Amino acid sequence: MITTRPNGSLYSNIENNIATIEFGHPASNSFPLALLDRLAKTIDKVSNDESVHIVILKSEGEKAFCAGASFDELKAITNLEEGKKFFSGFANVINAMRSCKQPIIGRIQGKAVGGGVGLAAACDYCMATETAAIKLSELTIGIGPFVIEPAVSRKIGLAAFESLAWEASQWKNAYWAKEKGLYSRVFDTITELDKEVQLLAEKIAKYNPQAIRKMKVTTWRNTEHWEELLVERATISGELVLSEFTKEALTKFEK
Repeated sequence: MITTRPNGSLYSNIENNIATIEFGHPASNSFPLALLDRLAKTIDKVSNDESVHIVILKSEGEKAFCAGASFDELKAITNLEEGKKFFSGFANVINAMRSCKQPIIGRIQGKAVGGGVGLAAACDYCMATETAAIKLSELTIGIGPFVIEPAVSRKIGLAAFESLAWEASQWKNAYWAKEKGLYSRVFDTITELDKEVQLLAEKIAKYNPQAIRKMKVTTWRNTEHWEELLVERATISGELVLSEFTKEALTKFEK
């Protein structure tokens, strides 16, 4: 079932020490600010639940995993404060994922663009289908992938990030993403993907929860400064989204 709610949908469920968080939006699972805020708060809530040992992050439907920022909300931004607030929504989600006490498995069933790539990169382990191509298209509309850069570069390296960022109109396929380290495994079908995501989650859920939490802290070492860094990056994007170039590009995108 795909949501028709204009602000999107978010569901979470905890079963057998596994928390599943599923988000959705009628515009290719893109994110308005309200949905970003809900996702960050949900991750924080799950993080503080002692019964949870592992988290699965997924999106609705069988097509796009996440189309990034809501174009409607990008167009509606009229001042720097609004711009900074909107892009801070992505900063808050990435920081919530980073500081989440449990590892997060990303279930990437389709294409990921912009902020969607950032979400995948902020997961601790990703599995995807072969249709899960990725693209950082921000420069084509006059902004840049500033907020998500630390997460993406941490996962795939600066050189691969630059390839994505500068080739802003080019898709990189799922096997490229696997080669660079964004995805750990790639499957032919969503059925296979779901089976393997569940199997891995069940295995991790049986490990020593203290070891799991220590492992999470270890792999995210030296990222504590992201609390300030990502907000600084949000300010850059908030400024650029007000430019004439971006306003015109967003208008053309609709046509």
